[in-house]
Formats: sequence, C-alpha cells, structure tokens
Amino acid sequence: MTPRPLVGVIACRRTIEGHPAHMVTDKYVSALREFGLEPVIIPVWEDIEEASARALLARMDGLLLTGSYSNMHPSRYGEAVAPENTYEDLARDAAVMSWVPLALELQLPLLGICRGFQELNVVFGGSLHQAVQTVPSLMDHREPSGDQDTQYAPCHPISIAPDGVLAALYPDSGAQVNSLHQQGIARLGDGLRVEAVAPDGLVEAISSSEARAFTLAVQWHPEWKPREHPLYEALLEGFASACREKAESSVSRVRPTCREEA
Repeated sequence: MTPRPLVGVIACRRTIEGHPAHMVTDKYVSALREFGLEPVIIPVWEDIEEASARALLARMDGLLLTGSYSNMHPSRYGEAVAPENTYEDLARDAAVMSWVPLALELQLPLLGICRGFQELNVVFGGSLHQAVQTVPSLMDHREPSGDQDTQYAPCHPISIAPDGVLAALYPDSGAQVNSLHQQGIARLGDGLRVEAVAPDGLVEAISSSEARAFTLAVQWHPEWKPREHPLYEALLEGFASACREKAESSVSRVRPTCREEA
C-alpha cells in the first residue's frame, strides 16, 4: 500500500486543564484523513530555530495552517491591539512567520484556513482589520449563535476570480460559504492574488503569485462537512492532489539507481 502523504498541521498553544498544551481541533485532521492525507501535528514555540523548522518541514508533503480562536498579534503588522482583539497565540505567530517562507522555499503545497488565511497575508507584508464588524461598508462576518451546524452553515456568497488557482479547482464563478471570523484582510500582502471576494468586497481567498507549488488560503472553513459542499470538496481535493504529487516527486528523487551486474 502506498503511504499517505504527510501533511504538517500547525498547532495552537493553549492552556488546557491548567496545563500548557499544543492542540489541533479534530475537524482539521479528520478532513485531511478523509482526503487521503496523513496529518502530523507540529508543536509551536516562540524560539523555534530555522534549522530545526527546515529539517522538520523537509519531511512533509504539505502544510496546513488551521483556523483558531486566537488572532495574530497586531504588532506583526505594525498596529496596536484593538479592544475587540482578545485572543492571542504568540508562539504560533512566531512559528508561522518562520515556517511559511520555508514551506514556500521547499515548494510544499500549502493550504490556509481562516486564521491561516490571515497569517499568509501578514507573512507577505499585509495587514488585517481586527474587527471587521466595526468597519463601515463591511458586513458582520462573525458566526451566528446556535449549534455547530448553524454556525458552519453557508451564509453568504463569494465571487471567484477567473483564471486563478481556485477557479481551476471549481467550475462555477461563485458559491455559498460559511463565515466564522472577526478579522479580515485590510491591506493585501505583496505578491498575493485575490482569488475570491464577499459581496461587501472583503477578500475571501488568496494565492501567491510567487509560489512554485499549490498555495491557497481561504477565509471560510472548508473542513466542515466538505463532502456536502462541492466547493469545499474541490478545494480539499486540489490540496490533496498537490500533496500526492509532492510525495511522489520526493520518492523519485531518493529512489536508488539499479546497476546491472557485470
């Protein structure tokens, strides 16, 4: 049996039952498994060394930047903390700022979701609205009250840019997506391409024009029941396919060459 491609999944640093912990919620790792990938949860520290990060990522066939209750600290894009910005994860911030450039250098397929979408923008020099609901002309993009099915239900349309990474994965020019975020892109990072927007003009998906491998990030949550939503399914299938190609190319590079006996 062919081994599943290994996908590094960035952890969050939280206190659980009174103890510091590195954690990832199940929906992300379950979605990767559902699409034929093997998740590897990667812990985060603020003092991660570049050599260690490079050696670790070199063993992976892809990298997933998950969503989280926490937000990137606004000092990363030159702003003070807004009153609405109440959750932080400085260890994850540090890891992301180190790992994403290395992942791009190593040509790892990369998928960012929600916080991961915002992280990719900041890594490329962009900035964020810390509270989208307070910005004139923008909608309130926070999740509705209710159970998880209600919170993750599609709630607004997006328009997909033609001839982009997302358009190559999904045939329609638009779709309905869920919305569970308070922050969003204010200034687009250098070298990033807008892949989709919400009706209020807020950016909902981005890719990198500089990346040599699959690099896509979305503001919504495609990991939630992806088989029930054609866009979510197409997005995860695209990421999984890129990870399989990476795994196959890595195997071919290290496969020994047979010599005929004299």
